[in-house]
Parts: sequence; structure tokens; C-alpha cells
Amino acid sequence: QVQLVESGGGLVQSGGSLRLTCAGSGFPVSDEIMTWYRQARDKPREWIATLFPGGATFYDDSVKGRFTISRDDAKNTLYLQMNSLKPEDTAVYYCQNHDSNTWGQGTQVTVSS
Repeated sequence: QVQLVESGGGLVQSGGSLRLTCAGSGFPVSDEIMTWYRQARDKPREWIATLFPGGATFYDDSVKGRFTISRDDAKNTLYLQMNSLKPEDTAVYYCQNHDSNTWGQGTQVTVSS
């Protein structure tokens, strides 16, 4: 069974950092296109970053230079390192296996000003 479980969210001050974790099971994270999305209150879900099996990464302009998507193949885990956080980064963050369209349950990130 393909499953994703996120963790690592929390409350942080503006300018701070968090690392989100997305643990995969039932498939090798390294073989799939993996993506992070986020959804702020009363706003649609938005794409923020993608990691391809070959290692290529792509970012939305709103997070480019501040966020880094990566994976640990041995742990079958996807990460999102978030630096220089801003209040507008406040949202529920989701990881997705793009190929199977499987989503995690989400983890809340709140950035205080």
C-alpha cells in the first residue's frame, strides 16, 4: 500500500527555519516524482517544489532560494528544508507521490511575525 506521512511542522518566528519530513512506504521514493504543496486558509492548494528521480529540482518563485527539496533513499524519505520563513509561508504542507497521486495527511506550519 502506497502511503505518505508528513511531520516536522510547527510554530516558528519570522526568519526561522523548519525541516519537513515525508516518510514513504509501499514504494521507493527515489523512483517517483515527488512534490510538495501547501494550502493556506481560504486559499487553493499551491505547488511549491518537485524532485525528479534523476535529482532535478524545481521550485515556485515564492520559495526559490529559501526552500530545498531533497530525499534520503536509505530512509525512503522526502524532505523540505525551509529557511528564512515569512508569515506568508503559513499553511498546511503536503507531500505527494505525483505518479500515483498519493497524498500525505499534511502538517501545519505557522510563522509568526
